[in-house]
Amino acid sequence: MSKPKSLYTCSECGGTSPKWLGKCPSCEAWNTLVESVGESPGPKHRYQSLAGALPVATLADIEASDVDRLPTGIDELDRVLGGGIVAGGVALIGGDPGIGKSTLLLQALDALSRNVRTLYVTGEESGAQVALRSRRLGLGEAGGGSQVRVIAEIQLERIAATIAVEQPVVCVIDSIQTVYSDQLTSAPGSVAQVRECAAQLTRIAKSSGTTIVLVGHVTKEGALAGPRVLEHIVDTVLYFEGDTHSSFRLVRAIKNRFGAVNEIGVFAMTERGLKGVANPSAIFLSTHGDPVAGSCVLVTLEGTRPLLVEIQALVDSGGPSPRRLSVGLDRDRLAMMLAVLHRHAGIACNDQDVFVNAVGGVRIAEPAADLAVMLAIQSSLRGKPLPRGFIAFGEVGLAGEVRPAPRGQERLKEAAKLGFSVAVVPKANAPKKPIEGLTIHAVERIEEAIDRVRSL
Repeated sequence: MSKPKSLYTCSECGGTSPKWLGKCPSCEAWNTLVESVGESPGPKHRYQSLAGALPVATLADIEASDVDRLPTGIDELDRVLGGGIVAGGVALIGGDPGIGKSTLLLQALDALSRNVRTLYVTGEESGAQVALRSRRLGLGEAGGGSQVRVIAEIQLERIAATIAVEQPVVCVIDSIQTVYSDQLTSAPGSVAQVRECAAQLTRIAKSSGTTIVLVGHVTKEGALAGPRVLEHIVDTVLYFEGDTHSSFRLVRAIKNRFGAVNEIGVFAMTERGLKGVANPSAIFLSTHGDPVAGSCVLVTLEGTRPLLVEIQALVDSGGPSPRRLSVGLDRDRLAMMLAVLHRHAGIACNDQDVFVNAVGGVRIAEPAADLAVMLAIQSSLRGKPLPRGFIAFGEVGLAGEVRPAPRGQERLKEAAKLGFSVAVVPKANAPKKPIEGLTIHAVERIEEAIDRVRSL
């Protein structure tokens, strides 16, 4: 019998190499190749006959209907999922330790267990610990106790057998990094184990119709631990965001085969678990009464939901090497905006420290935040607050032009609904009909926007 050969697998992308290398040949990450025992290849087949060929149909002949969804009982979670869970779907939820992944899923299972059969597979806690957490959250108090069925197991084959016997509608695996299969010799949490266990659980979900939710750990860089192929296997990928020191949490969908991506759900952590926030704009706005210099309210878009977020900027005298620091915004884009301000608006911050923060721990990736950030910077530099009830949004190009933002009408209506009265927006986003209570100043260039603000 030949000696099994060693195989080196990348812990970041799952790529393999027959020998150890300092840099992964697939994703070019350094020091990520880990030695494992290579699995014996299966027998090779030569397809000399066409007897196994399957009939092929055109898209027009295939009957397609909307998938049925089962609400989880938590409105904010249903929003992120696209309306609820889908039979046979596989979702992956990741986040920092202690941010609330297990708490949210246990609450969702408890709500679902009143109508359907559920199963909670814990690989990190005992059944007694899960029951203690359930009582601490007050689950099932009105009905004599929670009806969520629980097993503490990490072997894949036993978990699969339990799912076959129990036949749950929804099953949570907490977490996928603790599960291992006897078919592989590597340790639990290794790239091979995580990939194989996720693939097997996905096959179980598709064949049985059980919805499976996988809990995934994250690395110190904030990515899901294990190979990136894990994100390609599942149907939905959700990320928990937010500071563990804050009571607010964001759940963002970055992949969803059954709904919109970049949709977010906003939760508040309480003694009784996570509660949905009906008006999330309120937590991202400042609580101070009078307007202050360096503060500008942005109407950003998260999925299908417009949110009002306060952008704060602080410009202070710096040394020979001024600092540029941003929290919740792209630092490279901040450097670009400072250059545009200098070139086209005559506002120089070459010898100034510039700090920009998105209040509430929210992360803003869309370029429509450019105009609000630049107006906040010039407000801090002049030491003059923006008018009360002021909002702004719009992308600013390198030539100083203010470009339109998508779904501008919805942003303006959301601002008017929350009592804002003055808006500076791109000219292409100016509504054809006036919005009651909102004075709109449409601009085409950044210098025009700053002149309008100074005249208010």
